[in-house]
Amino acid sequence: MLRPAWLVVPAPDQDDLAQMQSMLNAGNLHTVCESANCPNIGECFSQKTCTFMILGNICTRNCRFCAVEHGQLPLPVDREEPKAVALSAKQLNLAYVVVTSVTRDDLPDGGAGHFAKTIQEIRQALPTAKVEVLIPDLLGQFASLKQIIDAGPEVISHNIETVPRLYKDVRPQAIYERSLQLLKRVSNSGKNIAKAGIMLGLGEGHDEVLQTMVDIKAVGCQILTIGQYLRPSAQHHPIMEYIHPTAFKMWEEKAYEIGFSQVVSGPMVRSSYHAGQCYAKTFRS
Repeated sequence: MLRPAWLVVPAPDQDDLAQMQSMLNAGNLHTVCESANCPNIGECFSQKTCTFMILGNICTRNCRFCAVEHGQLPLPVDREEPKAVALSAKQLNLAYVVVTSVTRDDLPDGGAGHFAKTIQEIRQALPTAKVEVLIPDLLGQFASLKQIIDAGPEVISHNIETVPRLYKDVRPQAIYERSLQLLKRVSNSGKNIAKAGIMLGLGEGHDEVLQTMVDIKAVGCQILTIGQYLRPSAQHHPIMEYIHPTAFKMWEEKAYEIGFSQVVSGPMVRSSYHAGQCYAKTFRS
């Protein structure tokens, strides 16, 4: 299936890539921009921004849509990583810092304490910066989630990814209801904005997408991102459909009708795409 014109992006500027990679390498840091083959890497790196990926670059789960390397023997947790993330964010003079991670089911708290420490270090280095974290489901452990909630990031994001019917094929180690429960707990805490993301093009039906959006809003999410699934390799889940930009606009309008405060919907949209601008609009509203 040929990629349509609206999904063709310019090649990243090599100087921008080199500058960002040099800084990240100095701190032994990873970004989801690189590890997940994000198509927006050129745009973001040229603007000297990125999404930091903590807890290594090997995921303990094997979702069939994701380019991040997986395995049952991830690297030991780097105790210096939170400070290195904060230092890099300060070097970039970021006003809005986004941090995500691989899933670490091998850790007792799923890496929640490491998230909390990273948030604390960012607060010390950049007291006025806003922080968004995109977190795994932590196996549904509320005590782990509470560590992140109490660390006080402005936004806690967790991706639903797809409709429940496709979970078995697309993300077999995840549970739809568990992810919704996590988002509900974030929203009910009253301390953070809850945010979620879904992908289209995996074989979902119109009514399934609509119901999934209703489910996400029902647990208190204020922000929703909707993007096109792009297959990382022939070993990953096939692309069943390329969604036209006009359809993404339709889904954006539907999401606002359902009651979301902010929606970012488009073929190139990813979870952290224009995250700072999206937060600012939500905060103003």
